[in-house]
Amino acid sequence: MSFRLATARAKPDRPNEDFAAVGTNAAVLLDGAGTPPGTVSGCVHGVAWYASTLGGLLLGALGSANSPAGALADSIERVNQLHADTCDLKHSETPSSTVVALRWDHAHCEYLVLADSVLVFDRTGNASPDVVTDDREAVMGAELRGPMDALHTGTPEHSRAWSDYAATLADHRNQPGGFWVASTDPSAADEAIAGRVPLDQVNAVALLSDGASRLVDRFRLTTWRATLDSLAHAGPADLIDQVRTAEHGDPDGRRWPRAKNHDDATVIYGHPRA
Repeated sequence: MSFRLATARAKPDRPNEDFAAVGTNAAVLLDGAGTPPGTVSGCVHGVAWYASTLGGLLLGALGSANSPAGALADSIERVNQLHADTCDLKHSETPSSTVVALRWDHAHCEYLVLADSVLVFDRTGNASPDVVTDDREAVMGAELRGPMDALHTGTPEHSRAWSDYAATLADHRNQPGGFWVASTDPSAADEAIAGRVPLDQVNAVALLSDGASRLVDRFRLTTWRATLDSLAHAGPADLIDQVRTAEHGDPDGRRWPRAKNHDDATVIYGHPRA
């Protein structure tokens, strides 16, 4: 497989909490769960550390684990061991992350998707792309985010509503009937959407954090078919530029209500070698 990758942080004064990497037979994209300013997490390292540490361990584990879910479970436990002595892993806001993992051999692509990052396959014979995403957080969030979405992004009132929303959402994280993310519970890996497709049916594949996928799934400015075509011709950085242009056109969230005007945005785009 041959890949191109681009990422952009949401703000120049904040770390990029996305992580993306490609190895010889695997690719991973993680979107650390950003929290409202002032949120106490119980972790001295922070969300960016969590996403990059888990992502690096997962990329390595995919090379030897029996399954992507097994690789993720093992990697979550290894991260726990790295900071259990310094951090409160039982805190409700301990760092967490979405996960998209892809692994391939000569015959198949195996995948895993946990939480609201997106995996898109352009498959031979299919006019419409196959889109794999875990929408449980979005469904739960839609029930809770009304008061926040009624306010303009960036105002003090919106910031307070965002904090309230995030605290309420945390009560449903990694709970039956709620939604699942990578955090401190290795069994969350069993809740991921997983599968495999024949490699000879894959024309291209894209992994996107929700900061990049919002051009399609939140802003509704384009389609997945057009997005794959854009990635093939202009590349991942151009797609992120399109997202930023849309965001700048709606700076206070009137058209597209959202917690953050800008989010970290990351894209991995790949296709089988000729």
